[in-house]
Amino acid sequence: MKCLFLLCLCLVPIVVFSSTFTSKNPINLPSDATPVLDVAGKELDSRLSYRIISTFWGALGGDVYLGKSPNSDAPCANGIFRYNSDVGPSGTPVRFIGSSSHFGQGIFENELLNIQFAISTSKLCVSYTIWKVGDYDASLGTMLLETGGTIGQADSSWFKIVKSSQFGYNLLYCPVTNTMSCPFSSDDQFCLKVGVVHQNGKRRLALVKDNPLDVSFKQVQ
Repeated sequence: MKCLFLLCLCLVPIVVFSSTFTSKNPINLPSDATPVLDVAGKELDSRLSYRIISTFWGALGGDVYLGKSPNSDAPCANGIFRYNSDVGPSGTPVRFIGSSSHFGQGIFENELLNIQFAISTSKLCVSYTIWKVGDYDASLGTMLLETGGTIGQADSSWFKIVKSSQFGYNLLYCPVTNTMSCPFSSDDQFCLKVGVVHQNGKRRLALVKDNPLDVSFKQVQ
């Protein structure tokens, strides 16, 4: 609770286009903080854009992209999907906005962060670039990932990048009520895995119990 109180004091509101979190009383960066690496072995940079790609090929592959959700009344595309194969279109670029950016532009494993599609869009659709976890979908038995979120706010959907037990990395969703008390934590007992479910013939990113999505990150040139 003490850590939560200090963090509430030090984080200030951030506009949608901001790539940094600011703090009057920064929390120390853990000495064992491990940078997340892209496919070229370079450290992720919050100022750059990346595609979230699969660690597998063929029908097991496929980039993550922004698309229209079935039966959605949102004014903009708000579904987060994965292509059915690595052969075909490239995914939609994203930016990672870390909660420790007062230490620099790096993105670290186990760091709470927001994810935003890095695309040009109208003013109406700006918030529909920011990832969040939607309401429970009874027909699919889980909660789907969608856009329409916020950056650096108490109601933001916070994610983590963690090392996969197989290849590459996994994405975790970490409810703010349980994990926002500190920006870094290797305790993921309150976090939920991001995987894929099938929705109308498409692969939709969603919260899963098993088989999390193994991903890598490729810088957009």
